[in-house]
Amino acid sequence: MVNIKPLTTSVIGSYAWPAWYVWAVEAIRRGEFGPRDVEETLNDAVDWALREQEEAGVDILSDGEMRRLGFFTAGFYGRLKGLHELAPERRLGIPGHDQRERYEAVEPLAAPEGLGVVHEYVYARQRTQQPLKVTCPGPFTLAGRILPGKIYRDRIEVAYALADIINAELRAVIQAGADFVQLDEPSMAVHGGDPKVFLDLLSRTLNGVGVRKGLHLCFGNFMGRPVARRRYRLIFPNILDAEVDELALEFANREMAEVEIAREVAAAGKTLAAGVVDVKNYYIETPEEIAERIRSLLTFIAPERLVIVPDCGFSQTARWAARAKLRAMVAGAHIVRHELGLE
Repeated sequence: MVNIKPLTTSVIGSYAWPAWYVWAVEAIRRGEFGPRDVEETLNDAVDWALREQEEAGVDILSDGEMRRLGFFTAGFYGRLKGLHELAPERRLGIPGHDQRERYEAVEPLAAPEGLGVVHEYVYARQRTQQPLKVTCPGPFTLAGRILPGKIYRDRIEVAYALADIINAELRAVIQAGADFVQLDEPSMAVHGGDPKVFLDLLSRTLNGVGVRKGLHLCFGNFMGRPVARRRYRLIFPNILDAEVDELALEFANREMAEVEIAREVAAAGKTLAAGVVDVKNYYIETPEEIAERIRSLLTFIAPERLVIVPDCGFSQTARWAARAKLRAMVAGAHIVRHELGLE
């Protein structure tokens, strides 16, 4: 099991793309790369993301979700059978969530070749000695771009179908050696719903997953734009009953609003992965500013229950800013560790 020390640093999942990778992905989508070209490119991108995190001094890494070739859900829909792609609701004008992919279920959903998470993990595990976190979209969020059609009654039924597919993928990645998995479920924080249904969905998705489990709940970050009121109180305290070890919540871009929630997370016996870096803002925080945010959290939670992370993934952030923000985050954590006599 991965070791969580006081004020461990980590990332949420996705990482920023370098300029050459943007060009390469566009060429891949145009069909200009052969299979070996594609694999080499994806491997190089993962290597770069891992190196950037290691150089920053991050304790628990991810593969940067570089193989997914888009927003974190994009790489998964292409692996699902039973979908018909629909045109976006809007193509012109300012980029926004209504320009994202949409699908309709035309057959029962299946992923006969898996979702690709196992391959992501196996490659990344060979390329770093650091602890790794494996990320995967949760069923309710993944269901958000799929209309039920004539196959399912509603989004919830789509989500239950996806829960079984995701559960099989998580079991497979654990079999491959993973010891820390994180479900990304921003839609649970964005949309109202029956908390009992949400908890049941999570339970079904994580059934038999006997490693460290995290749950990431944010308010959207497509094109760096939130898509909700950005208040966690709407899903508390019910979400504390989720069968996970860690909740990953964003605080920095909300100026540390609701930071007192940390006390409730700790009381529930869970670790809080607290977002102290604003990935939606191109202001680069100083290490001391990060340290101050960490101190505000420590008013409500002990350091051994606190993991330091950015608010969300860096996929919508320029590389230079992501690198600077990540290094400031690690430096800020070191400041507080030193103050507490932890190093």
